[in-house]
Amino acid sequence: MRGYFIKMAELLPAIFFFAGFAWDALTIGRNVATSDLFIFTAYLLAAGSLLFIMSRPSFILADEAQVPKPFRWLFSTNWPYLGLQFFFGSLLSALFILYFKSANHALAILMTVLLGVLLVANEFLENAYRRFTLSWALFGLCAMLLFNFLLPFLLGSVHAIWFYLSTLLGAAMVIFLYSKTPQHLGSILPVWLIAGFLMFAYAIDMIPPVPLVKREIAIAYDVKKEGDHYYLTQQRVGWWAIWSKTSNRLTLTPSQRVYCFSSIFAPSGLETRLYHNWQKRTDKDGWKSIQRVGFDVSGGRQNGYRGYTYKTNLSPGKWRVSVETENKKTIAVQPFTVSTVSEATKPPRYVVFKY
Repeated sequence: MRGYFIKMAELLPAIFFFAGFAWDALTIGRNVATSDLFIFTAYLLAAGSLLFIMSRPSFILADEAQVPKPFRWLFSTNWPYLGLQFFFGSLLSALFILYFKSANHALAILMTVLLGVLLVANEFLENAYRRFTLSWALFGLCAMLLFNFLLPFLLGSVHAIWFYLSTLLGAAMVIFLYSKTPQHLGSILPVWLIAGFLMFAYAIDMIPPVPLVKREIAIAYDVKKEGDHYYLTQQRVGWWAIWSKTSNRLTLTPSQRVYCFSSIFAPSGLETRLYHNWQKRTDKDGWKSIQRVGFDVSGGRQNGYRGYTYKTNLSPGKWRVSVETENKKTIAVQPFTVSTVSEATKPPRYVVFKY
């Protein structure tokens, strides 16, 4: 029986990892709730409290024989490190999903991949948390990324200043906690390096403009609104493409309109202006902005704020529409190609979808 429980205990980290990730994937990201962010803040505070306790001389130098029996398990097992692993794992899992939902272009996806790597690596870092430099670094990363979400969410603004301030706030939290630990175990230099990297990543559009989250983006021949729904006339895909019902290879007549429809989640109280940046691929200049059309967004709608823009007289070639903030941070990108009727072997086949 004891051997059975030992084997089950060895499987617990993997079980908790997959169960926790599945739960987070089902409950967060699609609609970012204030309660979710406060729960994650509680995880962060719990991880900070645990780090503070673990760095105390009374914990490091404790003589197990002198500890009251009800509390000896804290010193004779790895539970404190498992606890730290749990809190970091929960935070990284949630942050990965939040940023994954917001990432829709190459640089932002790369940032999400880095978070995913850290999420998986965390499952093998239990003993490494005894080296406090790593613990401070992970705590700082989680604090900064969480505050990057939390501050704009609470203030109702996605201005760049809040990203930089929230990053510095996360680093300051680590420095404050480190200054209160009498042993000063490990180094907090990596925390500053992480803060510098995040600021650089934001400046080059590698970090999506959280807490804005893309819900839908689509290219259509026509858009009509009936009641609370939008009906999009789109290009039907061939029977062989079982992974999608629509195609972004459009066949147009001269002067025909092309619409871009987007749905963006914004938290309640957030008011900003978004833009559809219509861009054409050229051999000389790469992606060239042809038209940038703005529209106001008021947050709070559960299914996201929906809007559309259109453009006429699109020349044949590769196009894309980038959904951007006022300071040109990318929320989503939708590529498509245009050909004229004379170039098509068959007339376009339409399909109408409700959004």
